[in-house]
Amino acid sequence: MPVFPQHMTNDMTTLDLHRLTTRHLLRISDLTSTEILRLLLLAAQLKRDLKPFGGAFSQRSLAMLFEKPSLRTRVSFEAGFQKLGGGVVFIDHTTSRIGERESVEDTAQNLSRWVDAVVIRCISHDLLTRFAAVSDVPVINALSDRHHPCQALADLAALAEYGVDPLHANIAWVGDGNNVCNSLIEMVATLGGRLQVITPHSCRPSDEVLQVAAARAFRSGATIACTDDLSAVEGVDAVYTDVWVSMGESGDHEAKMTRLRPYQVNAGLMERAGPQARFMHCLPAHRGEEVTADILDGPRSITLDQAEFRMHAQNALLLSLLRPDIVLRKSI
Repeated sequence: MPVFPQHMTNDMTTLDLHRLTTRHLLRISDLTSTEILRLLLLAAQLKRDLKPFGGAFSQRSLAMLFEKPSLRTRVSFEAGFQKLGGGVVFIDHTTSRIGERESVEDTAQNLSRWVDAVVIRCISHDLLTRFAAVSDVPVINALSDRHHPCQALADLAALAEYGVDPLHANIAWVGDGNNVCNSLIEMVATLGGRLQVITPHSCRPSDEVLQVAAARAFRSGATIACTDDLSAVEGVDAVYTDVWVSMGESGDHEAKMTRLRPYQVNAGLMERAGPQARFMHCLPAHRGEEVTADILDGPRSITLDQAEFRMHAQNALLLSLLRPDIVLRKSI
């Protein structure tokens, strides 16, 4: 059973389950700790049973603009919205970038007249902020070069299902300090718990993300530590990694791969972490690079649970943004 603070599960109706205080979700720091916990709890409820929310998105439309190819993100958003009665319009921008044919602002303002929410998977996070600044409907970041907030929501929901309290999770991130790492940093810093970011110094997360996290950690009591010492995996609840070179990333890939090879997640590293540690990966994975096949496909891997929770966490987010009235009535 998922693990949540007791006051969250005793009586959902005591919570103010109206629309989120943020209009858009561009990064995890757009959410408060209470809002994150509500979303995780609602995602767990949706996974157990979608039926109470059937038809919630009837007569609602979702536009999806993707500059990067996708399996999990596209299918989980489309299938999830459709399961709750909504319609989805997918706009492929893999060959023509958003803002090339017409301005980002014109695109946002036109879509606002037709659809109820916009999901964007793009190369530049700056594009997202420009789009959201003029959009009259919610904008959700489905991955940018700096953040992947929906993945972080799914990650904590999956860990909760394995008995890890989101407020006290102890996670080791191993490898490249990329966009997924950034969102995980903001998630742990907001909720509490401990995150060991284990990377070569040249692959550390951005200073801006660490500064935002430090301010949030001061309030939550979280510990965010960056190190190149692999012994920091000892005793964690989960070891998390991702591909070493992201889609569209520029630079000397071979040099980066060479720096990261000692940070491969393999049987030796998982043994060092301890028998309690789960293995996490946002997928797709490169077997034999950042993780060995025996770990990715082994019994300690919860990668498919993370992928499954993408749909439920995203539906929880969309319900909270578009149908807070139904969330209030149907949540338990």
